[in-house]
Amino acid sequence: MEQVQPSSYALVVSMESMTLNWYSGNNRSMLITNCLFRMGAAAILLSNQSSDRHHSKYQLIHTVRTHKGADDQCYNCVIQKEDMDKRHGISISKDLLTVAGEALKSNITTLGPLVLPLSEQILFFVNLVGRKMFKMKIKKYVPDFKLAFEHFCIHAGGRAVLSEVEKNLRLSEWHMEPSRMTLYRFGNTSSSSLWYELAYSEAKGRIKERNRVWQIAFGSGFKCNSVVWQAL
Repeated sequence: MEQVQPSSYALVVSMESMTLNWYSGNNRSMLITNCLFRMGAAAILLSNQSSDRHHSKYQLIHTVRTHKGADDQCYNCVIQKEDMDKRHGISISKDLLTVAGEALKSNITTLGPLVLPLSEQILFFVNLVGRKMFKMKIKKYVPDFKLAFEHFCIHAGGRAVLSEVEKNLRLSEWHMEPSRMTLYRFGNTSSSSLWYELAYSEAKGRIKERNRVWQIAFGSGFKCNSVVWQAL
């Protein structure tokens, strides 16, 4: 929108409202959301006016959106439905971690060439050729995204989700601290958790000029979205 509307502002509001999807039944898979989700909200102001650069905090570098809704397993892993007693709620299936992992894999496949140094891209390509063309029995190479980013803000959807992302991206406890502390203090506040995590990193004095921040969000559908910022 900012690309086609010159000299404009955009207000982005992220929030999680418990009222709409509060579940009052007894279906265990639908009670999880009552325990995990919490009320939360955050807002940011975007500008494409060059005069605002001097007092802006970040520059938007990349956005990548992945949607896996064409796959039934992905579509149904987090979905609003009625239970046997006609009570509305959100059902979360046991396939969530598998689906989230596949969505993340698709997302970083698109994001990787945009942000990774050439050395990491070459290593990934050589590994891929060896496995696919020469049928070599070697472990799949996972690029080191710590060479592309200094900070990671990962959707605080639950401890299992954070642990899975930490393992797949080979992140340290230091990198995971903003996400884990946000989940611990505020619960799952949906998309607004990413801004809580960024605020945590700022309050700790972690973010320096020209540092790069990777925000990773997950959502029903199933969706995985990435946003890359650079501190000014």
